[in-house]
Amino acid sequence: MIVNGDPYTYEEAIECQDKERWVQAMSEEMQSPIRMRRSDWMLLSIVATQDLKLEQMDVKTAFLHEHLEKKIYMEQPLGFQESGAEGKRKTAFNRWDYSNPGYLDALKHQTDLKEEGKIKTIALTNFDTERLHIILENGIPVVSNQVQHSVVDMRPQQRMAELCQLTGVKLITYGTVMGGLLSEKFLDTNVSIPFAGPPLNTPSLQKYKRMVDAWGGWSLFQVLLQTLKRVASKHGVSIPTVAVRYILDQQSVAGSMVGVRLGLGEHIQDTNAVFSLALDEEDINEITEVSKKGKDLLEAIGDCGDEYRRA
Repeated sequence: MIVNGDPYTYEEAIECQDKERWVQAMSEEMQSPIRMRRSDWMLLSIVATQDLKLEQMDVKTAFLHEHLEKKIYMEQPLGFQESGAEGKRKTAFNRWDYSNPGYLDALKHQTDLKEEGKIKTIALTNFDTERLHIILENGIPVVSNQVQHSVVDMRPQQRMAELCQLTGVKLITYGTVMGGLLSEKFLDTNVSIPFAGPPLNTPSLQKYKRMVDAWGGWSLFQVLLQTLKRVASKHGVSIPTVAVRYILDQQSVAGSMVGVRLGLGEHIQDTNAVFSLALDEEDINEITEVSKKGKDLLEAIGDCGDEYRRA
């Protein structure tokens, strides 16, 4: 069976006219940096024969899978110490289920700890606008809310930013480069064709590909990447640098987190370039025009964090 002009099975791939291209693509995939060792194959064999469940974890999500049996102490990195605040930390409170208002009790307890000098500031993660308003009305001194925000996902600017502007709460964004989708690596590619484009081989890439599909699809995403590339070339920087700078320039945004993969990509040069990049009015208008061609994700998915609560 041929799908969109391409073979659907391995047998069809090695018998078609472009068999050399397909064989090379499959070979490169198998010889990638995440190639499995013999022990990995043995593990998969055990899982298959015993009908077990296998779950993959990476550095960023491993801590979510089990309770820590020991206390872990970390030294504050050089350059981040603040005189008079030694030993104090900012909390980043998250709550997935709003049906139980106990999150207010937890935040009030954190407020007591802050007043006792045991923590420095109280922050939130993935709270929607309605709950942020309730929290602030209850006198919780929130300084920031960490939310997903990118040139594709502009939901925080529709409701959240207005409340933040009125109350002084800042937005700390993640997903700003969409796990790496907003980069030259995915420019002029088609990930729907097997082996034709870069693999979506991390949970982040898979998640943000679904966000692209909800927003407008891969074709419109390519138009966005081409637009970002034109702006990037104009300023002598990369697509991720432009993507981050665009979000940092949005209302109430105080900072953006860029993930790294140890030994694979640290993005130091691109991140440093963000601080010297200044987008002009033409740049901003060009990017905004393409961004608005996509669907309203607030209507399609919900407010900030609803993509997790509705999953």
